[in-house]
This record gives sequence, C-alpha cells and structure tokens, in this order.
Amino acid sequence: MGNNREVFCVIMAGGAGTRFWPKSRKHRPKQFLDILGTGKTFIRSTYERFAEKIPSQNFLVVTNSDYRSLTLEHLPELQPQQVLCEPIGRNTAPCICYAAYKLRRQNPDAVMIVTPADHLVLNQSEFQTVIDDAVAFVEQNNALMTIGINPSHPETGYGYIQRSNADIISRVKCFTEKPTLELAQTFIRCGEFLWNSGIFIWKVSDIIAAIERYLPELHALFESIADKLDTADEAGAIARVYAECRSISIDYGVMEHADNVYVRSGDFGWSDVGTWGSLYRYSRKDKYANVKPTEGCYTYDTRNSIISLPENKIAIINGLRDYIVVDTDDVLMICPRSEEQNIRKYVDEVKYHTGDKHC
Repeated sequence: MGNNREVFCVIMAGGAGTRFWPKSRKHRPKQFLDILGTGKTFIRSTYERFAEKIPSQNFLVVTNSDYRSLTLEHLPELQPQQVLCEPIGRNTAPCICYAAYKLRRQNPDAVMIVTPADHLVLNQSEFQTVIDDAVAFVEQNNALMTIGINPSHPETGYGYIQRSNADIISRVKCFTEKPTLELAQTFIRCGEFLWNSGIFIWKVSDIIAAIERYLPELHALFESIADKLDTADEAGAIARVYAECRSISIDYGVMEHADNVYVRSGDFGWSDVGTWGSLYRYSRKDKYANVKPTEGCYTYDTRNSIISLPENKIAIINGLRDYIVVDTDDVLMICPRSEEQNIRKYVDEVKYHTGDKHC
C-alpha cells in the first residue's frame, strides 16, 4: 500500500450485531466487543489492520449516531469529524455514498478502501499483499474491486463471487447471495466461485460515477446536499437524505450491474464471524471440543459446545452436546447450536414482552 496519503480507509461500523445476542446489545453491539477473547475489540483490530500502512487522518468510520462516542472511545487516534453518523441504518449503499462524498471534498483523486468493522483476519501479511495488489490495480484502471476468499467449505452464510478465470485478479461474472447447501456444494466443485468478503477498493471518482449510473436517486440526494458537507448544516442535511433514501446494499445496487467489477482472490484466514457458530469454528477448544472460559467454567460430560460467561462468574455445566450457553448480567440464553438461526426470533419475543431493556 505504501504510506500513501491518497489512500483512505472507510470502516463500516453501524450494524446492531443481533446474531450475537445476548452478548451483543443495541447499546454496545458486536463491533465494540472482544468476542474472540483476543484483548481487542473487532473495530480496534480492524483499525490496526489498516493503520500499519494508512495514517490515522486518512480513516473514516461510518456508524449509527448512537455509537459516535463508542467509536471515539475505541479509536482515540481519530478526530470527531472522522466519525460519520447515520441517523438510521440504510444498508451499505447510502453508507458508502456518504463516505465517498466526504472524501471527494477532501481529495477527489483518492483511493477508497471500504471494510466492515467486525471481521476476522488471521494472516495479516497475506492480507496486506492482497490489499496492496488491489490498490495498485484500481490506481491504474477504472475498476470497482472486491476481495474474494478462496472457499474452504460449502458455507451457506456467505455471498459468492463467480470469477471469469483463475487469475489472481479477474473480472467478475456474477454475484450470488447466500446459497442453499446444495448450490454451495456445486460452487465449490465448480472452482470458479469465491466467498464475498464485503471489502471493496476503488477510486472515489469511480464509485461516485457508478452510483450516478446505477442508483441515480441516491446520487441525486447526495448531490443536493454536497455543499452542506463539512459545515454546521451537515447533520440536518444527512438526516433529510437518509429519511428519503431506500435501504439497499452496494452489491445489489451497483456491483451486480456494473461492467468494470474485478475480484482479487486471497486466502488470509478470513471470517465474518457473523454467528456463534462461526465464532466456535475459529476459537480455541478444549479436549472435548468446547469453547469456554479458561477459568470458572466446570464442564462434565459436555461436548462441542460454546459457553460465554461474565467475568468472575462460576458455572457448572453437565450433560450438554452441541449447545450455545451465553450468560450476561441480565440475560441467559441456552440453545442448540443447530438452532441459532432462531436468535432473531428470541430477541423479538423478549422485546415484545419487556421492551428494549434486554436487547
């Protein structure tokens, strides 16, 4: 990447992290937690991953206005104006458009790396090589670049990218959202498909041109307030735009339609750690394949389970197989690992009976 002042990193950190309830809550969602037990929160790890090559002043974080102070607490290197606050979540296209318009004012020739705040990368040096290659490519080409992961198994929780050839950088044929298991198995056998990491690299001018072409209504909304950005009127203008723009992902709104989309394939120990199940896969296990605290958790005849406890809590667990046990100060959840897709339903049920205080 080089210590290039023309390269900027945009961290998307607005998600609510519902699938990690009850550990992840509305007031402190997944990206602000150390769910992996590394001693660093997800957003901190994401920042440090890019800060090796990108100066702190070249970062933007786009998050919900509720998380502004949390973001500055976890990333004290940033100035308040580097945290862009969305009044409501509208998926990734408006989020990226907001950041792109801000960067255009700062440097219209900038290269923009867009990354989620809450992913795992195990091989930092290989990751750096992949990002360097992608940046170099978009600097020389009118290209919208995404990072694809060489798949290790037929995962149904990820989107897939079909590439046109086996080159390290290749043109994208198509995107496919989360497939059925049968289709995912077909993708793996085919060999043309990569996991979609949700990491993007492009020139600011190229993504704004693509939004103008494929999402003209969104483009018009942000053009209408361009002169309000970086002024005292910005928050009010953004509130009006977000009230009017539809919720749409950048994949669906732009990437699936554009003819200049490329993918750089890589294998750097990536996971979006989107569920308790994926956390289980990437966590250290005891000899009985349990993921649990090293102290205070006593298990008997318990296998293949994931157990999360508050600090200084003692738990005795006997006779569980393939379970998720998450205990917090005010919520205890026990459910089979095979049924974690029901967590959203559990949250809705709790919210219906008790309001937001436990969510």
